[in-house]
Amino acid sequence: MGNKTENFVIMTDDSCGIPLEEAKKLGIEIISIPFYIDGKLYHEGIDITAKEFFERMEDHPDMHFSTSMPTPGDILNEWKRLLKTYDAILYMPISSGLSNSTQTAESLAQDFEGKVQVVDNQRISVPLRQAILDAIHLKNAGKTAKETKEILLEQKHDNTIFLMVDTLEFLKRGGRVTPAAALLGGFLRIKPVLQIQGEKLDAFAKARSVKSAKKTMLEALRKDLDTRFKEYEAKGQMQLMVSYTHQDQSIIDSWIHEVEQAFPGHTVMHDPLPLFISCHTGPGVLGIGAARIVQPEDYE
Repeated sequence: MGNKTENFVIMTDDSCGIPLEEAKKLGIEIISIPFYIDGKLYHEGIDITAKEFFERMEDHPDMHFSTSMPTPGDILNEWKRLLKTYDAILYMPISSGLSNSTQTAESLAQDFEGKVQVVDNQRISVPLRQAILDAIHLKNAGKTAKETKEILLEQKHDNTIFLMVDTLEFLKRGGRVTPAAALLGGFLRIKPVLQIQGEKLDAFAKARSVKSAKKTMLEALRKDLDTRFKEYEAKGQMQLMVSYTHQDQSIIDSWIHEVEQAFPGHTVMHDPLPLFISCHTGPGVLGIGAARIVQPEDYE
């Protein structure tokens, strides 16, 4: 059993997609990942809304969107503030494969004598949200921050996510694809399907239509549930999830309904992609994924 006397707090960044109001209800702390629009710094939900973000992206195609990371000073200030109240911090940042923020945090944590546990479980968006919910359950079951970290790292690869991107243009700007490939994709009206496995964002398939891209993602998730996650799926321990960028609500509702119809018996968690990620993907993204739900009793 864990040390029930340790009072630790769970901290993450807004790449998890959890709104600040919900974070307060969950009792977790969130630090903002800043991004730039034409050189001006913004923070999601603080000085720009998703609606404003996508209006600028769609109405001003020449605007430049780029991402940054919390400064070491900002992270240190938050940790020092929290350690005045809590015994320890479990910090769960964005995947190290998508940002240097995690490596920075791991370096800073070395000066805190074990009071800050950094979890690089290589997740982002809804899979990271599920890991945070798992951490809350483990904490409530009496696990320490260190024990919770070890459990989360043990099952960090038990998730999968697929994304349909409307255009390769924004990935091209961020250096994710070559200009020639982006031009070809636009010319052929290809709907690329991307996959996030662990720390990698990779091309998965090319579809000629939204309908075809959706079919590809549904089939890919079914295959993962039937193979990689067969054991957990049989136990009802897989959480299904949908992600998307800000767009017509009817499109989002329709996609959620399609996923629910394709996987009866599952609940479907759904969240918009964080604006930090949308800087790279652009508008018009639909995603689907799944993550294992950690059972605290399995780690007694």
